[in-house]
Amino acid sequence: MNLLHLITTLNPELGGVCQALRTSIAGLEKIGVNNSVVCLDDEYEEFLKVDFFKIFPLGKGKGPWCHNKNLINWLTENLNNYDAIILHGLWQFPGYALYNVFKKLKYKNKYSPALIVMPHGMLDPYFQKAEGRKIKAIRNILYWQIVEKNLVNNADALFFTCEEERYLASTYFRPYKPKKTFIVSLGVPFPSLDFKKIIPITKHKSLLFLSRIHPKKGIDLLVDAYSEIITENKNSLLPNLIIAGPGLETDFGNGIYNCVQANSHIKNKISFPGMLTGRAKWEAFYNCEAFILPSHQENFGIAVVEALACGKPVLITDKINIWREILVDKAGIVESDTKEGVKSLIKKWLDFSDAKKKEMGKSAVECYNSNFTVDMAATKMYDALSDIIDTC
Repeated sequence: MNLLHLITTLNPELGGVCQALRTSIAGLEKIGVNNSVVCLDDEYEEFLKVDFFKIFPLGKGKGPWCHNKNLINWLTENLNNYDAIILHGLWQFPGYALYNVFKKLKYKNKYSPALIVMPHGMLDPYFQKAEGRKIKAIRNILYWQIVEKNLVNNADALFFTCEEERYLASTYFRPYKPKKTFIVSLGVPFPSLDFKKIIPITKHKSLLFLSRIHPKKGIDLLVDAYSEIITENKNSLLPNLIIAGPGLETDFGNGIYNCVQANSHIKNKISFPGMLTGRAKWEAFYNCEAFILPSHQENFGIAVVEALACGKPVLITDKINIWREILVDKAGIVESDTKEGVKSLIKKWLDFSDAKKKEMGKSAVECYNSNFTVDMAATKMYDALSDIIDTC
């Protein structure tokens, strides 16, 4: 099976979609699928040099829409080399270009591969209702009627990462009539570090936040809740808080950092190590006692699953789409995405006995093994692709 992936960028600093793609390809390669990626990145980017799969970088797209004049010609000339193409993400020029190329191929009765769209949470109604997105929400409604509904409703299938994502995708945009939908999940590679050889990065116990420093992630709620718990309880045993991830240099990130530094109760208990990758990232997971992500919207939550793989309980909100799997397997605590909800996450964790925390850590690994391994996700995607290709 020859599979082509189309994505706007493979830059790992711009969200989890490219990380999800890389992990999917690793799993698919193991079961005999040949993968190629066409993206709108410049060929000299350093982040393209570490990948093992074939990449066709066509240069950066222009503007927020990421227009690239080379993409339509490239797709027209190369699509016949593949059995299927997966578009990763929506609302930008790659989807527009792909649909128009397919429309022309169909009109001329020429061969076209199976067309799959993987929204990666981009049909979630959160983005239409979130504060500060009114203009973008109106733009999306117009764009849906003019462009995106044609792509979504004429694709051979839509791939979703979990049942919650599939449900949410069906609740807002109309008309919404995909031909087929599949739950293909996502896998996260098991960390290959020897826990016994990891040197603790701090003498104190810690809660770990590891994600982009962005308003969607609920970091302001986390800092406020953490500060209030210290102020209310004078609790010297409260774990330190590590806020790791890119975005500290943004206006929002600067605001969070300055808020912490101005608060004498918390400035020595919250640290900002920046974006962690490779061994440093896995060491942060292994050194924490629990992972916390109070996000307002998370299509899947790769970092959540990485924490599970390390045997770390997860403290999350019910706006992270895999929250049901976490609850069923007793691998963490789930609350609402409010300050009171985040306070409850921390307080419940503090009230657990050491034995309860250890038991939840074991459940975290079991949850990972039951739902989120790379091999399991690759098999689901392969089976779905085979079904679609056989019927096209």
